[in-house]
Order: sequence, then C-alpha cells, then structure tokens
Amino acid sequence: MSLTPSQRPTREWPLLIFTLATVGIVCFPLWQHYAGSEAIFGSQWTPERWARLLLGPEQAACYVCFLWGLLIFLSRFLEVRRQRRSFSLGFLPTDEGARILQEDARPLQRKADQIVARYGPFILANMVRQALAKYAVSRASEDVALTVKAQADVDQDRLVASMSTLNYLAWAIPAIGFFGTVRGLAGSLTLAGQGGEQVRNATQHLTVAFDCTLVALALSVVAMFLIHVLQREEESLVIDCKQYCLEHLINRIYEPEPLPEGMTGLGYDAVPPGAIAGTLTENMR
Repeated sequence: MSLTPSQRPTREWPLLIFTLATVGIVCFPLWQHYAGSEAIFGSQWTPERWARLLLGPEQAACYVCFLWGLLIFLSRFLEVRRQRRSFSLGFLPTDEGARILQEDARPLQRKADQIVARYGPFILANMVRQALAKYAVSRASEDVALTVKAQADVDQDRLVASMSTLNYLAWAIPAIGFFGTVRGLAGSLTLAGQGGEQVRNATQHLTVAFDCTLVALALSVVAMFLIHVLQREEESLVIDCKQYCLEHLINRIYEPEPLPEGMTGLGYDAVPPGAIAGTLTENMR
C-alpha cells in the first residue's frame, strides 16, 4: 500500500552517476596529459607488491570485521524489506470514507495479533496494537496520537541500540589498520637503528606498514556507507509506520460530539449527533 508522499524524492543515484561522469571527463584526460606514463595506477606493481598490500595479519583481521559487518548489514536490510510488506497486510481498513469506532478497537487488535502470529513481528503491528489498546479505553484521538508517537520512539531507540555491533566494527577496522602501522613503524625504527644494510630493509618495512592503514581505511569507507544506508532505511520505515497510523487510524477515529446539558440519560446517548441536532431544530420550529 502506497503512502501519501509529502515531498518529491531526491534522485541521489542518477546524480551520483552524473557526478562520476563529469569528474571522469574532466580529470582523466588531464591526469593522462600531465602524469604521462605514471598515470596508470599500479602499472609497475608486481604480484608480490600486491600481495604485501592486501595480505597480512592486520589485513586479515580487517577482512574478518568487514565480512562480519557485511553479513549483519545484509540480514538487517532484508529485515527492513520484510517489514515494509506489513503495509499490505491490512492491519487497518484503508477504504475511502471508512471510520473506526471504539467498539472496533478490540476486533482490529485481534486481527493484528493473528497477522503477527502468521507472518512474524512487525514494527507497524506494534504501533497499531498499542494505539488500538489506547483507543479501546479512550475515545480521544489525541491520546491515540501520543501512543503512536511513544511506540515509534521505543522502536526507533531499539533500532539504534541494535546498531552497536555495526558501529563497533566500523570503528575497529581503522583501529586495526593503525595498529599495523604502529607495529610496522616500530619494526622499521629498530632496523634503522642497526645501520648498514638494515636501513634499506627498514624502508621497505615502513612501506609495508602503511599498507595496513590503506586497506583498513578503504574498508572503513565502505562500511560507513553501508551503515548510513541501513540507518536511513530503518528511520524511513519508522516514519512510514507513523504516517500509516496517522492516515488510517488517527484520522479515521470517530469522536462523538458532546451532548447538550440535560440530554444525557434521556435516551439520546445512542443517537448520532446529527440526528440530535435535527430533532432539536424541529422542536424549536
């Protein structure tokens, strides 16, 4: 079920493709013209040099953290896709002109429980169930809106708290790379202190040491981008759930108008407000 959009979507990926094309058209010819034969990155690197760049104890630790984080990202991203299917499961009536009365709250709540038992837990189901439970004891739409907002805050906080492992891995990857760099610097300084042939070995050891940081920072950039995408998807999910409850629950709640003084207990309690107004008009005539 589509929700009512409130703004035009930003076309980020087409803009990214346009940006890459523009930068490539401008920078690549200039790079080839001024850099000459050195313009091709890694053209003089041997397989042994690539192996020293990509393989090592610190690089292996970075790969472990990155792969672990990638698997967590995929599982959470698929869960967000599953959560979005809840909008089409019919938790609330979506027909035009439908109204929700107080006596409809318990049946709709039981319907939500049956859907959850069949398809699994949903953030939308939590909001709908809590809002209907509040409406069952209160006819005020303001109370229902506050309940939806409170449940949305709880779900949002739960999503943020469950991101702790991913955030730690995104921090651990560059930290491991810097650890390898420090270890390489310590080894190179030790060799340089011995003088002679060891100075050249210390230079090579220093070059390899910075490879750890290069690999770690590259993986960290990718990991942070994935975390950004996941956070945006999860926040959008909670916002869409709140909008669903606003459109199909809060705005459809029927709040009876208060009866005039002296009319309660005289048989008018079950009469719609429009009928009461019409009766009073006829009596005045």
